[in-house]
Amino acid sequence: MRILISGASVAGPVLAYWLNRYGFAVTVVERAPALRKAGGHAVDLFRPAMDIVDRMGLIEQVQTRKTGTEWLSFRAGNGDRSHTLEVGRLMRVVSDRHVEIMRDDLGEIFHEATQRDVEYLFGDSIAALAENADGVDVTFERGPARSFDLVIGADGLHSNVRRLVFGPESRFSTWIGAYLAVMSIPNYLGLRDRMDGVTDVNRMVGVYGGAHMDDARAVFLFRPAAELDYHHRDVDRQKELLREQFAGMGWEVPRLLGEEMDNASTFYFDSITQLRMDTWSRGRVSLVGDAGYCPGPAVGGSTSLAVVGAYVLAGELAEAGGDHTRAFAAYEREMGDYVRRSRTFAVGAAKRLIPTGRLGLWSLVQGIRLINHVPTPIARALADSGAKGLRLHDEIVLKDYPRAPAVKADAAG
Repeated sequence: MRILISGASVAGPVLAYWLNRYGFAVTVVERAPALRKAGGHAVDLFRPAMDIVDRMGLIEQVQTRKTGTEWLSFRAGNGDRSHTLEVGRLMRVVSDRHVEIMRDDLGEIFHEATQRDVEYLFGDSIAALAENADGVDVTFERGPARSFDLVIGADGLHSNVRRLVFGPESRFSTWIGAYLAVMSIPNYLGLRDRMDGVTDVNRMVGVYGGAHMDDARAVFLFRPAAELDYHHRDVDRQKELLREQFAGMGWEVPRLLGEEMDNASTFYFDSITQLRMDTWSRGRVSLVGDAGYCPGPAVGGSTSLAVVGAYVLAGELAEAGGDHTRAFAAYEREMGDYVRRSRTFAVGAAKRLIPTGRLGLWSLVQGIRLINHVPTPIARALADSGAKGLRLHDEIVLKDYPRAPAVKADAAG
């Protein structure tokens, strides 16, 4: 049985790993000409995703590449005093098993684990999909047309597969009030095990390095009064908007918005948007990760959600013996509650990370003091009482799926 996956970042290779293990013939198509090394940003893997990584035999590689961020320091408003949080204490409140890793490093690990058994088509993309009684005819932008039994979109928030099958992104996206920008800059602050930054009402900036990084990342989160007008590929306009939103902010911000942004090796800018779809499957096509149910970049644990979603989708296809009508429905049932809870959490997290007023700014400082000084079990209880769902990832119970191949793989067509 032949399955085409669009997207080779995180969800795509994880899905490919498990599908191959269950006996499916897998092809992954990726628009980028090679494995993406675009600077990226740090992402979190919580307990269920870590357990899946462990089952893939990759836990040591992931642990080795963790960022090593141990301290988070920031100034509130125009104050000179720096408030410092021990990251390990915070993460123990949130999850019993966690690692922070650069997204590009994680994608590289997953790709290396699958490249010998999975066909990768780099530098190409799906141009059209036509379903027939036996499968899906796929027209590629560059390569020859081919047929597959199933097609899975793992191509992110701005999914091409979703657009082709379900319609324009605007039908499903909901802006939850904030924006995110990340750029790669020289590590001129000498950061290795910490993030430094400044937080004010409706905006925050942080800079961090990593144990295995030669450069650093500058991260901007902000909440404007209304949704911004720009195209997601218009970088000049995005930089202009960023300068407008952070004008007058102190600390390192003027330098970051000036010479560092002008010379940044990579730059990313996007709205913190949720996808809200009634179903992620149509016919022989389904979606996984951000392509189907992004809870919001940087605020909803979307990377862990994507890893779990890929594992579940592959497992349900294996359990159903490749019957997509059964498998897709079971996949959506299995993931539904996790997705809905992640959406709810993301909306609250966006408000807590980017204070909407002076009271929110004060509460953020008090929260840091609480985590730093209160024993972890008590901090967990207090945090849950004030932020419902803080430990939602650790509450997910992974289903066990067949360990032997469930279908006979056909040669890729």
